[in-house]
Amino acid sequence: MLSSDAARNAGTPRRVPVQGRAVEDPSFYRAEPVSFVRRGERMTAGQQRAWDDMRDKLLIEVPRHHASTSILPDAEIDIPGAFPHPERPLTVEIGSGLGEATAHAAEQHPERNFLAVEVYTPGLAKLMEEVRDRGLENVRVMQANAPEVLDVALKPGQVDELWIFFSDPWHKKRHHKRRLITDAFAERAAAVLRPGGTWRLATDWSNYAEQMRRIIADSPNFTNLHRGERAGLKSPLTDIRRQEIEKREAEPDFVDEQGGWAPRFEGRTLTSFEAKALKAGRNIFDLTARRL
Repeated sequence: MLSSDAARNAGTPRRVPVQGRAVEDPSFYRAEPVSFVRRGERMTAGQQRAWDDMRDKLLIEVPRHHASTSILPDAEIDIPGAFPHPERPLTVEIGSGLGEATAHAAEQHPERNFLAVEVYTPGLAKLMEEVRDRGLENVRVMQANAPEVLDVALKPGQVDELWIFFSDPWHKKRHHKRRLITDAFAERAAAVLRPGGTWRLATDWSNYAEQMRRIIADSPNFTNLHRGERAGLKSPLTDIRRQEIEKREAEPDFVDEQGGWAPRFEGRTLTSFEAKALKAGRNIFDLTARRL
């Protein structure tokens, strides 16, 4: 975890010594804060074996820029070419965690290719373990910062479906700037999705869900496939706001008149994270948008 001082300064450009000199090139510095906190990299024995056995086959190596999760801005990366059948539709999951959703979907849909993007090495190793044990041939993984994957690694219109399930909600207001789903990210998503492609989102934090819904509504590149649905008393937002949850007081008279929530995506297996959220009494908000 970042210290409080490090967290406050994470998005602030600073002069970093390189071979005894400060870096003067402005491109060295991130224009926006990263949306994740690196966790421990310790793997179980099984994960380490899977990493050692499968990384050469499954991991798409990328040239690094200045950090272990960065991508060189002018890198040429052939993602479809990393699959045995590059012509198949590509699903990309950003923040794949332990890989449960990707592994399940890849097994259910061998006619599709799946790319899992994650910065957490044990999570990628766990997915590699599942891919090996299930005998899957249609999964590849990439260890990189999500915006850079969309900016550099993926080509325009290359993605058929883009999934982002339960990205960090950064629930404190002062940390909202660290959230992954922003107007700028929607532009990146639109660039890599083919016309008619699908963007699927899910979160268990209502304020983040409202932000996601607003971003889709404001984007000229997407339409909400369930606009107006599950509004009023049928809305998961109405339900959760009327309860004393999410570290705030209940709003007994609140009604979500807007709706726009998708039914739970049937293709998403119930992951350990989602099960834990449901057990804690949280609602799950699904959103589905189509690239215009």
